[in-house]
Amino acid sequence: MALNLSRCFARLTSIGSLPGRVSNSAVRTTSLCMHRANLSTETPSFVNIIKENGYSVVEMNRKPVNSISLEMFTELANVIDGLEADPACQGMILTSALPKIFSAGLDITEFMKGDEGRLKQFWESFQNIWLKLYDSRLATVAAVNGAAPAGGCLLAISCDYRIMAEGATIGPNETQLGIVAPNWFKDTLVNTVGHRQSEHLLCLGKMLSSADAGDIGLVDHVVEKSNLMAEAKDEIQKWLAISGEARSATKLGLRGPTLKKLLDARQKDTKSFMDFTRKDSTQKMLAFYMKKLAEKSKSN
Repeated sequence: MALNLSRCFARLTSIGSLPGRVSNSAVRTTSLCMHRANLSTETPSFVNIIKENGYSVVEMNRKPVNSISLEMFTELANVIDGLEADPACQGMILTSALPKIFSAGLDITEFMKGDEGRLKQFWESFQNIWLKLYDSRLATVAAVNGAAPAGGCLLAISCDYRIMAEGATIGPNETQLGIVAPNWFKDTLVNTVGHRQSEHLLCLGKMLSSADAGDIGLVDHVVEKSNLMAEAKDEIQKWLAISGEARSATKLGLRGPTLKKLLDARQKDTKSFMDFTRKDSTQKMLAFYMKKLAEKSKSN
């Protein structure tokens, strides 16, 4: 189905004038609208799209644990672009097609390929996904059905609302792997649970039970796993009942300063990531972690 480009361009103009909207954002550009118009209607390899009335359910589906590779970032970005370009779509539920895990976060093997060009592209794609989710005009609900460590945690807290299944776990466990979470992850976490809780979680690399995550506001609601999607669909209706333009402008008024910090420092952020990842000590820590994973897999 062809997209109305004039409507897409009009939205760029009108959104740019909203209070708190980041101007000249790298998130939405004319070229991005053109990309949306050419988006394939085929189901992406790693992402399932289930269209509902006024919103879509987006399921991550990269076995075995939804670890996010460059290709998965690209497909997820394309899906979000397509939903944003569809005037009939006002919301998105982000969840997993895998029963025991939401997302294991970044694919660590991307850090170890030795291809600097791909590594840079991978990190920029990660930045891009966060910018898209955190700045989306869509009402976004994360239905966290299973484990959500590190980047999986970031995907969830970048959404407007988080519903989590009992028995699942979530947290920013990067330091446990010898990795430092980027500043924009830290800022998003601070915006969600406050500075002191963020400091505690990030420095210790803590994973929380669903109950503990609910207690500190890392997730908004904890439900029985069998009720997760029903609750998520009920919740998104509350958000869709609000004027989309008013909701989006309000969201940007609150999130704009955090978004702008990355937009003003993307190259510096990428360089910091590249420099840290290429350090011998980092590579040794990652290799040790991958060895432990392989041993655990064999024992299972």
